This record gives sequence, structure tokens and C-alpha cells, in this order.
Amino acid sequence: MQVTGHTVVVTGGASGIGAALARRLAQAGAAHVVVADRDLAGATAVADQIPVAVARHVDVGIEASIVELIEGTERDQGPIELFCSNAGILAVGGAEVPDEAWRRIMDVNVMAHVWVARHLVGPMVARGGGTIAITASAAGLLTQIGSAPYSVTKHAALAFAEWLAITYGDAGLRVSALCPQAVATQMTAGIDGGGVAGVDGMLSADAVADAAWAGLAEDRFLILPHPQVADYARRRAEDHDRWIRGMQRLQSRFGDLT
Repeated sequence: MQVTGHTVVVTGGASGIGAALARRLAQAGAAHVVVADRDLAGATAVADQIPVAVARHVDVGIEASIVELIEGTERDQGPIELFCSNAGILAVGGAEVPDEAWRRIMDVNVMAHVWVARHLVGPMVARGGGTIAITASAAGLLTQIGSAPYSVTKHAALAFAEWLAITYGDAGLRVSALCPQAVATQMTAGIDGGGVAGVDGMLSADAVADAAWAGLAEDRFLILPHPQVADYARRRAEDHDRWIRGMQRLQSRFGDLT
């Protein structure tokens, strides 16, 4: 795909991977970059550093807010060529995590992508195509030790991305799933070395954004800034029991994070 002269949207754009994506897509030639976040002040600070960017408020955990973001962008900046559904949250723990926290992470990490597709796939297909990029995480291919909600929702996000690609690929929709391991962001701040997700090193948000753009430019579905994840996923598929035993040993190494 190409973004030159087009409008792109990045959710979770006030910091971390989202802010880095906004900068990288502007460098790639986007005509308009919409930096969207629940933290409007943070999104504005990022947009002010990018000549072609504007900030918009969005709470991706609310469908009406996503509708407002899409409609406002297409009205003011033009048809959306690329929507980076990037915002995400983490909840530590297992089955004991309160229902309210489970519902919130489901809305932000899963339903947000559903709502984007619900309101954007039709217009994109009608125009002949477009791209939706979902930030899923390596946890969507593997599992996040210490967080059942994150593991479950990132698996679901990846599954939904696959379904979109299969269902609408022949209609011109391009779909990518960005699946990094540990990234130096607010989410990992204070976790020494990125914790269990940092076993292969912690990448900067800019490095992840560079990898994301390289994958998007080649229309790749699965984008792995940490290439080791492909080997882990292959081993998991080849012998699931052995892989679980290995993950149990990894959990023992880092302690019971739940």
C-alpha cells in the first residue's frame, strides 16, 4: 500500500507505538495524519510536532466515539486510506480480575476493532479498497504470562483481523496485524527489561513503527517486529504440549505474576 497523499488515522496516538506510527506515516507522505486518543492533550502535543497532523478525541471503548472519529475525519480530512486501530490496555491477573475490568479490556482490545470494521469496511470497499491495521501483540500468537485478560483479548484481536482479511480481501480490503513483544512505552514503564515479554529485548516505539510501515508497504498480514515470534508460533503449532511445558518453565523463571 501507499499513503502518499492520503488520510490516515492512528488511535492510541498520544504516546508509545501510536505516536511513533503517526510520525512514521507522515514521513511516508500521508497528506493528513489524525492522531486520536482519549488523552486529547497528549494527542495534541504529538500532532503539534507533525506538520500534516491534527488531533481528535476518541474513546475506543465506546462505539459512538469511534463513529464520531471516522465521520469527522472523512468530513474534514477526506476518505480514510489507512486506519491504525492501535489503542490497547493491560489488566494484570487471571479469572479473579473483576468483571468491570474484563468488560473494559474487551471493549478496548477487541470491540474497538469490531466497531472500526463495522463503520469503515463498507465505505472502504465501496471506494475500491483501504487498509485496517490492528495492533494485536505477540500475546495474540502466544500467551501473556501474568495476564489472562490481555492474552484472551489479543488472541481475539488477531482472530478478528484474520477473519477480516479472509472475508474482504477479494473486495480490496487490506488487513495487517502488528504483533510485537516488549516495547518501551507507558505500558511497560517500571517493568525491568520489559518483564517476561522482554526476553528477546525491548524495542523502541520508533523501531516498531518502522517495522509496521515496512510490513504495511508490502501488504503483509502478520508484522513481527521481533522475528523470533515466528519461531515460537511454529513450535507452538508443532507440539502444543511441549510448548505449554516450556511456558510453564518461563513462568517459574519470572515468578507467578498473577
